[in-house]
Amino acid sequence: MTTSLPARTDVLVVGAGPAGLAAAITLAEAGVGFVLLDRLAEGANTSRACVVHARTLEVLAELGVTERLKEEGVVVPRFTVRDGASVLATVPFGGLPTAFPYTLMVPQERTEAVLLARLREAGGDVRRPYGVTALAGDDTGVTVTVSDADGTPGTVRARYVIGADGMHSTVREQAGIAFTGSSYAESFVLADVRMNWPLARDEVSLHLSPEGVTVVAPLPGAPDRYRVVATVAEAPERPGIADVQSIVDARGPEGGRTRVTDVLWSSRFRVHHRVAEHYRAGRVLLAGDAAHVHSPAGGQGMNTGIQDAVALGRLLARVVAGEPATILDGYETTRRPVATEVVAFTDRMTRMATLRPRPARLLRNTVLKAAFSLPPVRAKLAYQLAELAAR
Repeated sequence: MTTSLPARTDVLVVGAGPAGLAAAITLAEAGVGFVLLDRLAEGANTSRACVVHARTLEVLAELGVTERLKEEGVVVPRFTVRDGASVLATVPFGGLPTAFPYTLMVPQERTEAVLLARLREAGGDVRRPYGVTALAGDDTGVTVTVSDADGTPGTVRARYVIGADGMHSTVREQAGIAFTGSSYAESFVLADVRMNWPLARDEVSLHLSPEGVTVVAPLPGAPDRYRVVATVAEAPERPGIADVQSIVDARGPEGGRTRVTDVLWSSRFRVHHRVAEHYRAGRVLLAGDAAHVHSPAGGQGMNTGIQDAVALGRLLARVVAGEPATILDGYETTRRPVATEVVAFTDRMTRMATLRPRPARLLRNTVLKAAFSLPPVRAKLAYQLAELAAR
């Protein structure tokens, strides 16, 4: 093996993305023995998820992470919904009942770096690169077969396994847990760019268009850095300046005035909306994208996953300390409804945003303007985006 692994551990965490790191920190802080594996030789070096909502900031504050994240990010106090030059809704976060009444924009590689530093302070680390190839569970634990970068096999015996290994989770598949749902027909462009965006940097904006849904958000580092997420019929594998320029020209608030000057990183991806049938199969439990995936329209995927992981880590710490294993049943009953609601909410947002017939769009815009002129409606959406109902 690349480096030696312990033969036994209390908890094996598979996947060192934000969810896996958050689970490991929670276990380390509770004094639980764990091993955190990841199949990649190094952590994220691209921004991918970049929105951290209020509830996640509350959870991470308990792990001593939030203030460090704030140093890395951009505080954004409002969310807007637009159709061309028309503002359909402005949703301020300032009135939320939380110590963090805003959204924080932080590239995922910085979030992972902060979480990893906190994990190392707590005495843990990530073992790389190890891929899981098989699980065999019984009444006392799970034997996990892994392989290193050279394909050399080995095993780790764990009392419990957390699968935080993403949408294509080997842990979930080996545990025989179904992942039900479907996929959107459109592909998504994801790009971090430099551009002279005409809107203020204190908002994340959702742009409705018959061509597709587009989200633009400020990124830290420079006043012209932005994240662009957009649905397109068929995106190129690596979207370039011309691709992003055509999107903002067609869908932005000031047609022709935005100039994209650089693409710092880009990707094409397909979006699914799926939830695991169960979050637990015996001694195997799921968290993060292994348990749920959905449209990025609300920026809630990573947030829900981190919240999963901390809740699960705390339950496992109690079980390892001697409480009955039946308390683990509460993980699915509390966290799976959160995921199903997020999946349904983001699906509604995505479908609403991409209405094509002009009469339907006009009706939608009229309804949105009327509804969001009411403070209770604005407050409800802010609360939902922030995931504060998941407390």
